[in-house]
Amino acid sequence: MHAQAQAQAADAPTLAGPSIAELRPGQRFRGDYACLRKDRLTARNGSVYLSLELRDRSGSIPARAFREVDRLAARFERGDPIRVSGKVERFRGDLVAEIDEICALEEGAFDPADFLPSAYRDPEELNGFLEHLVREVHDPDLRQVVERVLLQAPVAEEFRRATCTRAGHHAYLGGLIEHTVAVGTLVGEVCQLHPRLDSDLLMAAALLHDVGKVREFTYGAEFGISEEGRLLGHLAIGAEIVGGASAGLSAERRAALLHCLLSHHGADSGAGRGRGFGSPEALALYRLNALDAGVKGALEHGLAAARPPYSGA
Repeated sequence: MHAQAQAQAADAPTLAGPSIAELRPGQRFRGDYACLRKDRLTARNGSVYLSLELRDRSGSIPARAFREVDRLAARFERGDPIRVSGKVERFRGDLVAEIDEICALEEGAFDPADFLPSAYRDPEELNGFLEHLVREVHDPDLRQVVERVLLQAPVAEEFRRATCTRAGHHAYLGGLIEHTVAVGTLVGEVCQLHPRLDSDLLMAAALLHDVGKVREFTYGAEFGISEEGRLLGHLAIGAEIVGGASAGLSAERRAALLHCLLSHHGADSGAGRGRGFGSPEALALYRLNALDAGVKGALEHGLAAARPPYSGA
């Protein structure tokens, strides 16, 4: 490990306590977790209690607090990273955490990656696939745009960390690059079947289509949405990022690329505005994006979740 990596490791905040996967019945514990749910409920005997859901990278567990409910509830909000202490019990066959004490963690005292789900695939492997697909853009001007956006600061690092959605397909750290690599791989296949497609335009658009998501989300104890993401959405943000990197393209080529990005959710959204797709490449990107989003959504959340429209794809 070189000196910079050692310094980063030394500065990284350390979470307290066991992971959720390590908790066992009868175990007393003190640990740091994300609070995904916070409800103030009334028991059958009329007493008030807090019902919570705690999560870290290893899983989640329901939790309850029966004592000093108002005092504890005032110390944190849903979505906060919290430090809790208590005891693990078994209730109706499932593990539940009986909580004695709770406090919110201060900003800087935790790394969001400790609480958020992350891709199973190796990040270096995904990055290698991405760089290979960038090299498949043979038009030098288009490739320069892709390299300028995806391989350089300020986007490159965040692109590799970002989630693809908040709760849909690829909703985990590294989900954006995983989805992008999948769509780019599909582009290579469809261009062999349909050689009349402009493969350089389609590949460049596929690799850049979701780049706006690097600024759409926030990262804490759970995935949130930024103010820019709420007001503009990733289509507009992505067009701004790519447009700013496209000075070397001809006006026609730049418009074709941006049209693909802005219409990849369908002909009735973004640049389409009900007029239909402006190119076969835009139509192909829409279909390939929906294919990966839909199949991944079905595998993760069931077939019902894969029905169009593919939210956040």
